[in-house]
Amino acid sequence: MYHFIGIKGTGMSALAQIMHDLGYEVQGSDKSDHFFTEDALIAKGIPILPFSPDNIKEEMVIVQGNAFPDNHPEVVRAKELNLKIYSYQDMLGRLTKMFKTITIAGCHGKTTTTAMMAHVLDNIKGCNYLIGDGTGKASKENDYFALEACEYKRHFLEYTPYYAIITNIELDHIDYYKDITDVVDAFQEYANKTEKMVIACGDDSYTRSLEVTKPIFFYGLDEDNDIIAKDVEYHDEGTEFDVFVEGNYYGHFDLPLYGKHMLLNALAVIGVCYYERLEAKEVSKYLKTFKGAKRRFKENIIGDIVTIDDYAHHPTEVKVTIKAARQKYPNKEIVAILKTHTLSRTKEFADDFAEALNLADKAYVMDIGVDRPEEGYDDVTCDVILDKLDNGEYMSLDLVDKLLKHKDSVLIFMSSKDIYILKDLYEQKLKEQIEKGKR
Repeated sequence: MYHFIGIKGTGMSALAQIMHDLGYEVQGSDKSDHFFTEDALIAKGIPILPFSPDNIKEEMVIVQGNAFPDNHPEVVRAKELNLKIYSYQDMLGRLTKMFKTITIAGCHGKTTTTAMMAHVLDNIKGCNYLIGDGTGKASKENDYFALEACEYKRHFLEYTPYYAIITNIELDHIDYYKDITDVVDAFQEYANKTEKMVIACGDDSYTRSLEVTKPIFFYGLDEDNDIIAKDVEYHDEGTEFDVFVEGNYYGHFDLPLYGKHMLLNALAVIGVCYYERLEAKEVSKYLKTFKGAKRRFKENIIGDIVTIDDYAHHPTEVKVTIKAARQKYPNKEIVAILKTHTLSRTKEFADDFAEALNLADKAYVMDIGVDRPEEGYDDVTCDVILDKLDNGEYMSLDLVDKLLKHKDSVLIFMSSKDIYILKDLYEQKLKEQIEKGKR
């Protein structure tokens, strides 16, 4: 029996689902609050228990979520019983050795790229996958395993990639990484662990700077890449383009997604498919049916309003999300609502957050979601961003009625955590206005 401490975490939930699918007996524990990842666990009949040291029994194997310290009561009990304890990345690392694992790493875009890779390969050949939105699926019959590989605390170095994908390299997780050089060093070590090849975004200067001993192929729009998108057309129904690999025409692709970042994500997938000798027409067929990952540009239309729920929580992600909304809705007002998490990221990237939000017609910023204490940042508030906005205001649940003044608009709710609470409240009030004939 494998017991997962913190089974509702996005990665932990997905890993538990995979191990269940592979035939292992799985259960887990977590807080009683509902979280979207538990729905898939319940659907597969995986027991979810409230935290208690009584959950820990003899002969169990423990998977300890990274958010739970060694003094957690269940961890303490497991040590008393001398049970084997694996971290999330340790357990996942063991699984990566069982398949042709395609690890997708990068500071942005890895969840969508992993979801896209899984969708295409699963439909063509069969593919196991673990996606950072809480989605996990596996079969012993599949050769491929598409895995979102997080760089935080160098966790991705625990994996054994067949293909190592790098979507980009940028400074983030500044509570761990000292500087951009430290980040690059981590990605360099990750790239050199690959068994077959590295496929990396060549339009990104930091990926170009990697010193890699394994074969590396670059993708992008610039002519010096190995995998190149040409004749690109961005329109309000998506993006279409031709792909050339090492100078040879591979195929034409229609992507029902928006923004240059989504095109680049698709090129990473296309690159793997090319080197795995898959037919371009098959790849194109399934790229065209890809609907996106959970909490990535998820739209809802209510009257003349479009709401978008997005995981964007870094300035680069905020910027590309707003640009994607402009591409799809060029004639609507674009309204951005942001809730940042972690005080250090908010302070260090305040100028960049403001620059990104200023691409919208109107911006709102909520109080910072503080996940953990951070020494030296106690005085940081959302004002470090608000003070730099051209047309910005403070937002909270109590002030949600402010959003109702926007007409014929796209409202983008961006956060790595719980901004959907504000979005749901706004949508409820919007529907009530429409029902009462006030709009």
